[in-house]
Amino acid sequence: MKKYIVLLTVLGLILGAGQAFGKVKNPDTFVLADIGSVDTLDPAKNYDTAGTQKIWTLYQTLIFFDGPYTDRFAPVLATEVPTVKNGGISADGRTYVFKIRKGVRFHNGQVLTAGDVAYSLKRAMICDPAGGPMWMLLEALTGHGSTREDGKIIPGIFQKIDKAVEVKGDKVILHLPKPYPPLMGILCYSASVIINKQWAVEQGCWDGDIRHAAKYNNPPEGKEPLQSVANGTGPYRLKLWKTGDRFVFERFEDYWGPKPKIKTAIVKIVPEWSTRKLMLQNGDADRVHVGNPYVEEVKAMKGVKVYETPSLAVTGALFCQKIDPTGNDNIGSGKLDGDGIPPDFFADINVRKAFLHAYDRNTFKTDVLNGLCTLPPTPLVEGLAFYNKNTPIYPFDLQKAARYMKKAWGGKVWKKGFKMVITYNTGREEREAAALMLKENIESLNPKFRIEVRNVEWKDYMVNIRAFKYPVFIIGWGADYPDPHNFMYPYMSSNGTYGKYMGYNNPEVDRLLKAGIENVEPAKRAAAYDKLQRIWYEDALGIVLFQPKELWAYRDYVHGFVANPMFSPAYEFFHLLWKE
Repeated sequence: MKKYIVLLTVLGLILGAGQAFGKVKNPDTFVLADIGSVDTLDPAKNYDTAGTQKIWTLYQTLIFFDGPYTDRFAPVLATEVPTVKNGGISADGRTYVFKIRKGVRFHNGQVLTAGDVAYSLKRAMICDPAGGPMWMLLEALTGHGSTREDGKIIPGIFQKIDKAVEVKGDKVILHLPKPYPPLMGILCYSASVIINKQWAVEQGCWDGDIRHAAKYNNPPEGKEPLQSVANGTGPYRLKLWKTGDRFVFERFEDYWGPKPKIKTAIVKIVPEWSTRKLMLQNGDADRVHVGNPYVEEVKAMKGVKVYETPSLAVTGALFCQKIDPTGNDNIGSGKLDGDGIPPDFFADINVRKAFLHAYDRNTFKTDVLNGLCTLPPTPLVEGLAFYNKNTPIYPFDLQKAARYMKKAWGGKVWKKGFKMVITYNTGREEREAAALMLKENIESLNPKFRIEVRNVEWKDYMVNIRAFKYPVFIIGWGADYPDPHNFMYPYMSSNGTYGKYMGYNNPEVDRLLKAGIENVEPAKRAAAYDKLQRIWYEDALGIVLFQPKELWAYRDYVHGFVANPMFSPAYEFFHLLWKE
């Protein structure tokens, strides 16, 4: 384990502590130095935290999370949060009524109407770009997780979308085929923001005629109509987007809500920690992204205020049981001959259990993450309903790891040895450290075991995961909405964001996932998720590395931060902040 500890020690010695900067620079301007670039501003396409932050700055949803709460909501473009008690939600949980706020203007001066709201939700679902976020709203409002099946449009799907969203005067009514408990959280997500219909049509979006919907479905990558333009009702409007460099937002003076104190908000893309650190020390940035290896450096700075918050997120090392061998150098020879692994290497549960016993979670928590994490046993993380901390885990035990390797593939793994690659996405030091830990511990079992750790740029990483190219891939997941379904479905479903590309297919799991999301009775939901957590352990599907506690580092003259476990440091709500 020396290698990954040495790696992080070196990373922490880049710069010494700087001098405190006591004066407030540019009191009406806020600068965030971040690391994440953005591919698109189209709410129907964007599916990452960096893009979501920008969309939430420019646009608004009907409702949003109420301050620090993940299970309480506040009205935004709706005048009240619907409940069964106030008549906004039907007793059977299948109808939601939203009364639309009056006097709200878009950035282009147009006045918000109920028609804009209905159009926005329908347009996003009709668009449904591949790999995008629209599965959430589609699943809730149509019962389908996509508008397509096997690459073909599902017959009648657009008619279902049309009927699911109704306008009646100044009200928008959502009709669900079945009760869907997480709907309110989904309506807070960036894919549910409201756009101006007239403006969107002018940009080339759906023309509003359901008969023409197929023409606008799944636009080519990078060709979505709202990729680089924006027109919302948010407190800021887009002044400048220089790809890979910065975003500049200016206060919208006709904003319907309280006037933000920050007039100009700037997000600079700064990949190098040394530069971000200097910006924070000198007051050239009001907040910066801080990787876990640099926590102690930042805590030692003068003039800096640090918040540690729990996060509804999880990072794991996942095993692919059906690797595509075509031109794939991640599996060496592609055979169990000492120079590679076969495509179904991880289909043997003994191999998976050996890797699970090779993860030293407590050392990782202390030495890599500086204690800024919890260690959940499954992807259903602490802070979500039905989390079961008593689900068993595979303890760090290299003797057990060796015993399982000796059983794997009828003893051939131990006799022949193997060669393979573990991957992580470039720039994530903690993921590199996890990969190095697994490499070192597995290789210590047998000199015939050889593992290479390889970093891959993000733009290529998910592409290759979806092509079944990686034997073990390390990746994270953050909540789209605060519900167990949003974590267990992606990781365990045969059609999940990760489960599918792990080559995992268990009909009982798919049945339990369906039961968990379709039941409104807490006891029945709890029973389904208890079984799913047990199956994760019994089937040894992957290594849950950690649930992060996020660190937010501001200059100490910045006020207004509200901690909510739904949000990672990629997010910033400028309209809540002030400097003094």
